Amino acid sequence: MTSSRNTSLSRFVDRVTEGVLGLLALVSGGIVLLIVWHLFSGAWPAIEEGRLGSFFTDAKWQPGSQRDPQFGVVTMLAGSFLVTLLAVALALPVGLATAIFHRFYAPAFLERWNRRMMELLIGVPAVVFGFWGLMVIVPLIVRFAPETSGQSLLAGGIVLALMILPLIALTSQAALQSVPDAQMQAAAGLGLGRARTIWSVALPAARGGISTGVLLSLARAVGETMAVVLVCGNIPQMPGGLLDPIRPITSTIALEMGYATASHKALLFCAALVLVLFTALFVGWLSFRKNEVDPGTGGA
Repeated sequence: MTSSRNTSLSRFVDRVTEGVLGLLALVSGGIVLLIVWHLFSGAWPAIEEGRLGSFFTDAKWQPGSQRDPQFGVVTMLAGSFLVTLLAVALALPVGLATAIFHRFYAPAFLERWNRRMMELLIGVPAVVFGFWGLMVIVPLIVRFAPETSGQSLLAGGIVLALMILPLIALTSQAALQSVPDAQMQAAAGLGLGRARTIWSVALPAARGGISTGVLLSLARAVGETMAVVLVCGNIPQMPGGLLDPIRPITSTIALEMGYATASHKALLFCAALVLVLFTALFVGWLSFRKNEVDPGTGGA
């Protein structure tokens, strides 16, 4: 009798736990839909007036101009993704090398200490990174390129790379640590050296987890605001090189929302909606490519 009661109680607890977890999962997804709906509602006046097409046909962003108002966001959209891709290109090799060092080479005390520093770096506010970039990176660029202001695509990429570096390093380390010991022992049994084992066994097995870390880093970098406001130059133009200033969409929203009128605010909501949709398409494409290359769990 007691055993039957315990079994019934256990099943009841399992059902309640399943229901609560399912509800929380639905709430998480619902919050994303609510955010998109809020952006769509705020952007609707601009969409209703037929200005959405101008976002991709107009050459400039000057919505407050009385003589020649234009609503082009292509240059800012390109700036957002160029600075994000540059940041990932800079941070990925360093972060992956850090994860490999932690997993296979570092002594235990050094690995623990350096990992704590990485975790601390994740918690540093974005405005601190931006201020540091303005005081250190921008003058350094001016020293090597005196004809520029230093506030540029390159400065934004470096600052964002430092922000996402610990995320890539820690997720890659977790992915490498999840590689089954049997695979590593099999590689050792075949006489493979440490470097060959890392390249031929560990990295392919951890590819899924590493790719997930890169996707998370992309999502954080493309939405960053305060850091890029301080170091990118805030000129809405298509950059011709790494030293040219840019203005991501997030900077435009942060700089103009405070004084925007109703019609201007609707355009900013529309710009935010465009950024969200393009980011979703971009991340979805990367996820599809990741699953196409590695349909399994990737060892993560």
